[in-house]
Amino acid sequence: MTESEPMPGRRRRKLAISVRTRIVAAITAVAAIGLLAVGFSVYIVERQRILEQVDARLQDNLESARFLVAEGDEGDGAWASSSDALAAVVQRMSPDDNTGAMGMVDGVITIVPGVQLDLDLQYQAMFAQHVDRLLDESRPFIATYADSDDRWRYLAAPIMVQDSPAPTEVVFVLVYDLNAELAETTDSAKMFLLASGITLIVIAATGTIVATRLLRPLRRMRETAARISAQSLDERLPVMGNDDVAELSETMNDMLDRIDDALDSQRQLLSDVGHELKTPITIVRGYLEVMDPADPDDARETQELAVDELERMGQLVQDLASAAALHGPSPVQLGRVDTADLVRQIVRKAQGIVGADVSIGPVAVSVATLDPARMTQAMLQLSQNAVTHGGGRVEIGSRSDGERIEFWVRDFGPGVPDNAKQQVFERFRRGADTLGHTGSGLGLHIVQVIARAHGGSAEVRDAPGGGALFVLSVPQIAATPVSEDPVIPPRPPLPAPALPGETPTDVGG
Repeated sequence: MTESEPMPGRRRRKLAISVRTRIVAAITAVAAIGLLAVGFSVYIVERQRILEQVDARLQDNLESARFLVAEGDEGDGAWASSSDALAAVVQRMSPDDNTGAMGMVDGVITIVPGVQLDLDLQYQAMFAQHVDRLLDESRPFIATYADSDDRWRYLAAPIMVQDSPAPTEVVFVLVYDLNAELAETTDSAKMFLLASGITLIVIAATGTIVATRLLRPLRRMRETAARISAQSLDERLPVMGNDDVAELSETMNDMLDRIDDALDSQRQLLSDVGHELKTPITIVRGYLEVMDPADPDDARETQELAVDELERMGQLVQDLASAAALHGPSPVQLGRVDTADLVRQIVRKAQGIVGADVSIGPVAVSVATLDPARMTQAMLQLSQNAVTHGGGRVEIGSRSDGERIEFWVRDFGPGVPDNAKQQVFERFRRGADTLGHTGSGLGLHIVQVIARAHGGSAEVRDAPGGGALFVLSVPQIAATPVSEDPVIPPRPPLPAPALPGETPTDVGG
């Protein structure tokens, strides 16, 4: 394999942006949008405030000019000429930042303030002509003047004094440089942008550090998952802290435990199946190798033995399929069941087992949520086991305490040793007295799986007076919702002989 070829079993990853980068980018982008929105809103509001302030100052100066003209030269309300009134207004105006003033006659600048102002209008002939074109007789106005470099907001107020020698009409002009007025806002906006840029850098750096620390456990999870294989499931993820990532680590560890258990179970199953199939295959092969085809009796005996072993192998495969079905997505179909009627029907069915002497014991009168078909399968398996190992006499009953219901099968045989009570439910586990019996060793294991599928358990106890008592204990009310109508399982096509203890009694409560 060359270095350029991808390793088998691994997909080539596309170039992608890391989660950390996306988190930091998203946080930074949201912060940038927020800062820009705030800055733009403040800039617009402040700009409008300055423009309104300029107009207010121009209006104030207009009122001041009117007051000076109305007051007169000596306070008597009279002026010698319009030019004198104009000179007084221009000279007495209160200077302000970014302002300029002038007096003009017929579009020509005739007077400027005696002090230096920020805006010198002495040589602004084009501006004077612009104002003269817009001038309306005896009506002051506020307007905007703009050329390639300047943008001014100005007041033009005509002044006329009665009986004044020529010129009879003069114009007072006060100008505010809008570019200079707004420059302070522009400077503030630049400072805001600079501060916002620094803030975004700090946010991005902090987000990178925090995201790195938060995502470090996820990176370790990925590295651990990459090291884990079907041959090595011993490694577990480190659990650090007490947050969502720690909970995820614990959940992943639980999942790995389940996978490990499942793989061990599969390995054990393959080993057990191989061991169980090896014996009949060896037997059949051995007899076939030494069989004398010319001897009819030998051929017939070998045929019978081979058929018997093949039937045993077929039963093993069938039991394996039944056990596998109980591990599927829907191992049981729960419904509300009349348990007393279910027990009576199980007894009737168990009477059909060859060699069985079945009687009914105390029966709990109750309704439980369970799968009647699976429960019948488990109880009949226990009944068959009792006939095989207990001598044939079997007693079946149930009891309830309101929360759990126990279905039980009792035999009157030698019982189960204490050291084997847990082992009898293991796969392919056979009792010591199975000599001459041809079971697959999966029956009690299937019973246990059915009990667990109902959320319950299966166990074996010592029966009073001798024998074994096999008990299936399941919740009387299932955790999953079921139909509200009680389900009575269909009666089997078997005779209904009179049974001892036909009238059920509730022994549980």
